Amino acid sequence: MNVETGSRSANQRITRMPPMSTQSTLHADTAVPVRRLRTLAGLWPFLTPYRARLAGALIALVLAAGAALAMPVAARQLLDAGFAPHAAGTVDRYFLGLFALACLTAITASARFYLVSWLGERVAADLRRAVFEHVLTLGAQFFEAARSGELLSRLTTDTTLVQTIVGSSVSIALRSALTLGGSLIMLGVTSPRLFMLVLITVPLIVLPIAWRGRRVRRLSRASQDRLADSSAIAGEVLSAMPLVQAYTLEAIHGARFAASVSSAFDAARTRIAARAWLTAYAISIVFAGLIAVLWLGAHDVMAGRMSAGELAQFVFYAVFAGGSTAGLSEVFGSLQQAAGATERLLELLAEPAFEPAPKARHLSLPVRGNLAFEEVSFHYPSRPQVAALRNFSLSLNPGERVAIVGPSGAGKSTLFALVLAFYRPQRGRVLIDGVDSCELSAREVRSHSALVAQDIVLFADTIAANIRYGQPHADDAALRRAASAAGAHQFITHLPDGYATVLGERGVRLSGGERQRLAIARALLRSPAVLLLDEATSALDAESEQLIGAALDDLMRNRTTLIIAHRLATVRSADRIVVMDHGTIVASGTHAELTREDGLYARLAALQFVASSPTATGDRI
Repeated sequence: MNVETGSRSANQRITRMPPMSTQSTLHADTAVPVRRLRTLAGLWPFLTPYRARLAGALIALVLAAGAALAMPVAARQLLDAGFAPHAAGTVDRYFLGLFALACLTAITASARFYLVSWLGERVAADLRRAVFEHVLTLGAQFFEAARSGELLSRLTTDTTLVQTIVGSSVSIALRSALTLGGSLIMLGVTSPRLFMLVLITVPLIVLPIAWRGRRVRRLSRASQDRLADSSAIAGEVLSAMPLVQAYTLEAIHGARFAASVSSAFDAARTRIAARAWLTAYAISIVFAGLIAVLWLGAHDVMAGRMSAGELAQFVFYAVFAGGSTAGLSEVFGSLQQAAGATERLLELLAEPAFEPAPKARHLSLPVRGNLAFEEVSFHYPSRPQVAALRNFSLSLNPGERVAIVGPSGAGKSTLFALVLAFYRPQRGRVLIDGVDSCELSAREVRSHSALVAQDIVLFADTIAANIRYGQPHADDAALRRAASAAGAHQFITHLPDGYATVLGERGVRLSGGERQRLAIARALLRSPAVLLLDEATSALDAESEQLIGAALDDLMRNRTTLIIAHRLATVRSADRIVVMDHGTIVASGTHAELTREDGLYARLAALQFVASSPTATGDRI
């Protein structure tokens, strides 16, 4: 089976599972009911594409266990046949048989090791890929509350635990279970009387392990959660290092991370202590039973009730049974830990996608860019008591430029979120060319829009790759035209590697103005029907703003443009200015009209730019 196809089919099956809990567990304070080892059954969809290898591993496992269980029988025959000179031929055959069994054990054990290790790596890779691909389908509501460090912990640490369990622990558990079952059967066949003594010790081992295992499972989950907290804190701080260092908060954040690491260590230490107790208890009971069996068996041999070979065979099987039981107790702790990691991954996969089913309706091409809000009301899921928009209605004609102004919290950014289908309105409609955006897929809506945000996001990739986010398949000529129009080509060509220059994370090697020009070039390359500008020139100095002013005019020409802006020059260039407050429109008109009305717009203008030099380029509103 093709690996990619197998991974995709596993992903499709697993994402159709019902949610495992009614509340996401992406926060340290979320209570999650402890589940049993059956959680590991959730990995089955990721194993089914590789049934042939799984079957091969099981066959090798059975053959290896069978070869190992046959050795005590050969040893018994060897001892009972004796070492007399006339039995030399028989002894040679028995030793030859032991050597053949050893070779079979070696071959099957190596085959088992290769196959289960391959399965572990493959399943972990498929699971990591499925989780990441599913996370990409989640909506803005999920990312409002999720922490990137927590998600990274699940993608790395938790999947590594799953790899260990599939590629090692499960195989060891199955081998131990087969060996234990076969050993118990052979113990009963060899000496029913001594076998009864062995059976007495089994409940003494199994019951405490099962009881104590629940605590190990809880502690394993807690340990993973604390470790994820540490990753979340580290990711948060590392992504904001300039701010941390600017405010000299290194010591505070270092202490915060140290406390988180200490908490993770304490949880891990408690888990390790619980597992150590299980191991010590199991080994003690196993060896106590073994010594008792040897003592009674020795008396039976002296009394003539069994041969020395039978006692040796019984002891071998008792050792096998004891070792398998101890191995199972050790693996049980690993299984509990992996069950916690699997649970966390499956919970993430069970998070409902923003659009669980594809939508068949599409916009008619070419898209004209007619944008309208009809009686839209919207509350953010994390703040249901506060209305971000209330009965909001606004219509934009194709090619019209509308500037949105208003105080913080007026609902300006919410309009952008609804246009880009990050959220759906609870009431009312957002129409694109007369089609309700709720009838269109988010991908369809976004494919005809472009956003230039105030907070520029650049990736640790080449400049060319960052601009091509606007149009991944654009050729070099189109790429350079977009960069030139955005006023970015000149500074790009002065870099050592030009368009092949690799940027640091979030573009830290560039100035704020340079980053913003790349974002504008990205939007230019996309050539959208609907353009969203959120303070698109906020990071530019006067010279840079003048440089790309014409480019922005060209970009907005014949495109419906919705602008969040405070700069006077940007506001004045709009066809219409809409003033918002508390999620509603309080005024609409041109700059001159709104200034004469002496309303909210006039007050904002007086506060923010009247006191400044009237000729200042940076006048803001």
